[in-house]
Amino acid sequence: MEFEYSKNVRDVKPSAIREIFKSLSVPGMISFAAGNPSPESFPASDMRRIADGIFASAASEALQYGTTEGYLPLRGQIEDRLKQKFSSCSDGDSVIVTTGGQQGIDLISRVLIDPGDTVVCEDPTFIGALNSFRVCGAKTVGVPMDSDGINTDKLEKVLSDNPRCKLLYLIPTFQNPSGVTCSAEKRREIYRIAASHGVVILEDNPYGELRFSGEDVPTFKSIDTEGIVAYCSSFSKILSSGMRVGFLCGPKALIERAVVVKQANDVHTNLFFQMLVSRYMSECDLDSHIESIRDLYRRKCELMVSELARQLPPEVTFTRPQGGLFLWLTLPRGDSSEFFRLCMDRTVAVVDGKTFQPSPAPCRSVRLNYSTPSDEQIITGVSRLAAAAAEYIGS
Repeated sequence: MEFEYSKNVRDVKPSAIREIFKSLSVPGMISFAAGNPSPESFPASDMRRIADGIFASAASEALQYGTTEGYLPLRGQIEDRLKQKFSSCSDGDSVIVTTGGQQGIDLISRVLIDPGDTVVCEDPTFIGALNSFRVCGAKTVGVPMDSDGINTDKLEKVLSDNPRCKLLYLIPTFQNPSGVTCSAEKRREIYRIAASHGVVILEDNPYGELRFSGEDVPTFKSIDTEGIVAYCSSFSKILSSGMRVGFLCGPKALIERAVVVKQANDVHTNLFFQMLVSRYMSECDLDSHIESIRDLYRRKCELMVSELARQLPPEVTFTRPQGGLFLWLTLPRGDSSEFFRLCMDRTVAVVDGKTFQPSPAPCRSVRLNYSTPSDEQIITGVSRLAAAAAEYIGS
């Protein structure tokens, strides 16, 4: 049978990152392409002990249906943590537990976007979010990034030129893919611009607790006096990505609509893992665990940055993130797809920067990940990367 696909999904491309995974079976391939947390960051022994306790004392609850809004103790813990750590989640806000941070993005998209609406975002930005917007029939429009976040002059113009803009999507802290963090001053200006245009800000902050240098910057949610910010995050980068436990915090009316959409989507997030996260937060020292992850990523990032600085041709530039999982490497000229192919030929996998573009345009950058490869793989992989760069520039 020949299927007639809906217009909204007909032209949506599969994630290039997931496609790259298929090539990782090539013997000797070193991957800088993943977006995964390091397996060293998983508190497996504590999770095993907690899981045993859940099955011993609360198996009937853990294996039953749950409420769509999420496991009540965990929701309370998330609200408390948002208030204490991020000065967010006011009395006018509510929290829903989602199936990973990706679902939070998707729920807001389905609640707000009609076909033909515009979503404005950073250029480059997270491919998973772009696909959620596109599946809802949105037009995605990118605004270039400066070294301290999205360009505000161009943002003002884009919003003026797109009166049907429903959503401004931002990853302001350790941005994926660039690793850039938006400054506090620029966040206040972005908020003013969005409020003046009546646009909702979707603040995606999965990496915010992974700062290993520099000073914390207030979240958009913490300065939200107008009730226009929905805040999305998860436990994927600080406990386990495979559990798929995330959360969405926003104005109560918005979250109420997200609950209805989630009921039609997956009813509720896996209750056993919600309970596991809740008990971990009650019984273990989450802050101490996060600090150990920061130490791990600080070391890995410093190693990759030092090797890139030592081995790359001087014409090649790259960001130096203060946290998160990624950095952004930019070539002096040409096309990122050709450089991507050269890297793959030398058995080092990167992600072509075109993957992260809201609309087709020339690109000279690729994304690198330092959280997943071992120290030895970082050193060897950068050597292969440098050889590919030298060949590319010399060609």
